[in-house]
Amino acid sequence: MRQPTPCLWFDGNAEEATNFYVSVFPKAKIENVTRFTSAGPGPEGAVLMISFELNGQAFLAINGGPDYKFTPAVSFSVLCDSQDEVDQLWTRLLEGGSAMQCGWLTDKFGLSWQIVPRLLPEYLRDEDREKANRVMQAMFKMVKLDISALKQAYERK
Repeated sequence: MRQPTPCLWFDGNAEEATNFYVSVFPKAKIENVTRFTSAGPGPEGAVLMISFELNGQAFLAINGGPDYKFTPAVSFSVLCDSQDEVDQLWTRLLEGGSAMQCGWLTDKFGLSWQIVPRLLPEYLRDEDREKANRVMQAMFKMVKLDISALKQAYERK
């Protein structure tokens, strides 16, 4: 059995969104494009569906129409190894979108992302709950996550 593949529903701009996402992630590619036939319901030759990969994760983008919109109830979390990685992804995905609290943002297509330093979940799971609480409090004050500030909160005595 194959792993589940997220299918992203767009209103006519699946190709634009896919091209954007593929340009943001370093290991990304478009696998294939399926177009409407004369049977419709879209114009013959227009993009129906695109299979693509972002850093090894398979996705589908479909031009399904105006019926459904994205909400932050579903988001994609990206673990980053460095502040440079956080900054680059944050800046690119935020183009035309809006920032939220705690490392969350909504991109220009309405899709929500969490840009998270890899060490954050480790800090929050620490058995020393005082350390974990300090990190949580620091995170709540941030929009884009700052690794050095999280480390400082973790290491403070």
